[in-house]
Amino acid sequence: MRPNKNETIHSYASRLLEQIKSSNPVLIGLSFGGMMAIEIAKQIETEKVILIASAKTRVEIPLYFRLAGRIGIHKLIPVEIYKNSNWLFGAQSTINIQLLNQILKETDPVFLKWAIDKVVTWRNQTVINNIFHIHGAKDRLLPMRYVNCNHTVHDGGHLMTLNKSDELNRILRQQL
Repeated sequence: MRPNKNETIHSYASRLLEQIKSSNPVLIGLSFGGMMAIEIAKQIETEKVILIASAKTRVEIPLYFRLAGRIGIHKLIPVEIYKNSNWLFGAQSTINIQLLNQILKETDPVFLKWAIDKVVTWRNQTVINNIFHIHGAKDRLLPMRYVNCNHTVHDGGHLMTLNKSDELNRILRQQL
């Protein structure tokens, strides 16, 4: 679902709520999706919120990203630069690089610019009680030193869903 022009993250989360049909759901969010899961959980009761390679509050977003958001420098960077920044995601194998390139190529540029803005300007300070946070020890996008998580995936990067899927599946089965 594409965000409306100048839509807030709170408003976008409210629109996403229309798609949730069950009461007290378990929300699982990867990267920016984790931030969206938190924004949704601030609006409804949830059984659990599981974050993968994400941030719970603004303090888990690196200071350099928050400063970029405050200055607005991220708005000056063409979307093509973001779409060619696969090194940040930690893709190493040829197949993962190809997959990431395909994902970035197919990502709606309007959504990508909007989401980047929401990440670097996110002000959330609300800590949801029922969070389980999984994070990779080698995440370059959201480095581990900024994150307080429940489970650290050794050698996991921001794309650990691709190369650490067995471990992530085991953790998720334990949590669900």
